[in-house]
Amino acid sequence: MQPISRRQALLLGGLGAAGTAAGATGMIWALSSPPDPVTGAKLVQPQDQRSADRLLQVRLEAAPGQILLAGKQAAALGYNGGIPGPTLRVQAGDVLKIKLVNNLAQPTNLHVHGLHVSPEGNGDNVFISVEPGSTFDYEYTLPEDHPPGVYWYHPHHHGTVADQIFAGLFGAIIVEDPDPIEVSTERVLVVSDTTLDGLGNIQAVPAMERMMGREGQLILVNGQSNPQFTARPGERERWRIINACVARYLRLRLDGQQLQLLGMDSGRYPQPETVDDLLLTPGNRADLLVTTTTGESALRAFHHDRGNMPGMMGSGARNPTQPDGTALATLRVSGEQAAPLAAVPALKGPENLTSSAIAARRQIVLAAGMGMGASGMMRFTINGREFNETRTDTTVAAGNVEEWTLTNTSPMDHPFHLHVWPMQIIEENGQSKTTAVWRDVVNVPANGRVKVRVAFNDFRGRSAYHCHILDHEDLGMMGAIEVR
Repeated sequence: MQPISRRQALLLGGLGAAGTAAGATGMIWALSSPPDPVTGAKLVQPQDQRSADRLLQVRLEAAPGQILLAGKQAAALGYNGGIPGPTLRVQAGDVLKIKLVNNLAQPTNLHVHGLHVSPEGNGDNVFISVEPGSTFDYEYTLPEDHPPGVYWYHPHHHGTVADQIFAGLFGAIIVEDPDPIEVSTERVLVVSDTTLDGLGNIQAVPAMERMMGREGQLILVNGQSNPQFTARPGERERWRIINACVARYLRLRLDGQQLQLLGMDSGRYPQPETVDDLLLTPGNRADLLVTTTTGESALRAFHHDRGNMPGMMGSGARNPTQPDGTALATLRVSGEQAAPLAAVPALKGPENLTSSAIAARRQIVLAAGMGMGASGMMRFTINGREFNETRTDTTVAAGNVEEWTLTNTSPMDHPFHLHVWPMQIIEENGQSKTTAVWRDVVNVPANGRVKVRVAFNDFRGRSAYHCHILDHEDLGMMGAIEVR
C-alpha cells in the first residue's frame, strides 16, 4: 500500500463531516469525471489466516493509503493494506485474538458481525473507542457448538461506521464445518460499493444521500470490478458471499448454473436448497454451492426497491438504470467434465423456538421522520429515541427466550441487526414461518412488521441492535441492550 497525500488523509479522516456539509451547501465534490473501472481481471482472493491448535492471532492495521480499487489506485482505507482485509478462518471452540492498530485520523473499533461471542470487556464490545495512534487487543472465545458459516468484521464506532466501511474497512470470517463438504474450489466474494471522484478519492456523501442510505457508483467484488474466473463443467464450487455495502440491497442471480443454498448468515440448513436468486440485505451473507455447466455466466445484482421518503430525491445510483442488472463477476466454464463429488452430508435441523416458553414480548418500532434530530438531519429512531451511548434501552434476563415484534412505520425498508444473539423469524407481515429460519440481519419491509424470537443464551453483557443501513445507524437508529 502506498502512502497518501496530506489532502487525501484529511479527506478520509473527515468524510462524515464533509458529507454533511456538502449536503447543506450543495457543493460539488467530484473534481472531474471519475475514472472508468478496469473490468475483466482475474478474481483475487483475500489472504487467508487460519487458526492452529485452537488459536488464531492476527494484527489488523486500519490505515489510509493508495489501494487498488476497480483496477485504479484510490485513496482509501484498508486493513493491512488491502480491500477487503484478510479472511480469518477459525473453528468452533477456537480463541480469536485480534490486535487492532488504529492509524486512521479518527477513532475506530471492531465488530465481529454475526459471531456468537461475549460482548463484554475486550470481546465484541462496540462501545470501545480506539483512538488514533493507539491499539486495542480483542479476544473472542467461540463456543464449542458455534454454528459454521460466513461472518465478517468491520468498524462500529458510532457516527463513523458508514464512512469507514464505504472507504474500505471490512473483511470475512469463516467458521469452518466440523465435517468438511467436498468441493472443487472455495471462493470468498465480498461485495461492496463506493464512489470515487476524478482524483481517485473516496467521494464524500451529501446529507440527502446519508438520509436515504448511500449507494456507491462502483459495485465491487473483493475490490474488483467484474473480475473473471474459470472452472470445468461438473465441478462443485463453494461461494461465501458477503453483502458489505453500506445500504445497497443485492438481489443476486447466476443464470445458467445450478445453485444450492447451504445457509444464510450463521449455520447451515439440514439439506442444501436449490435456488434461482438470492436477496441479501446489507450485512447478510450466503453460503452457496455452484455446480458448473459449460458456458459463460455472470453473477448479477438486480435493483431492489427498498422504498423512499416522500419529497426526498435519493441518490442517482438508486435508480434502476440497468434492467439486466450489474455484472459483479463472470464465470467461464469449459473443458472436460469433472468427476462427481460425494453428496453433501445432512445435518440436524436448527433449533426451533416456536414451542419455547416466552419470558417477555417487546415492541421494537423503527421510524424515520422529517423532524430534525441531533445530527441536524431527519430523525432516525427506535421506539421514538435516537441512540445515546450512556443509555441502556433494553434489559433482558440471561437464559430467557423473548419474542420481539419489529415494526417499521416508515416508507423505507430497514434491515434490523441484533449483535451476539441470532434471531428466529416467526412471522412476516402476518404470515407464519413453517420452518425454523434464523438470521442476524432481518429485513423489516416499509410499513411492515416481522416477529422474531431470541434465546439469550451463553453470554451476559451490554451490546447493540440497529438498522444495518449504516447511515441510518450513524444517524441514530440504534439501541443498547444489556443481558444480565
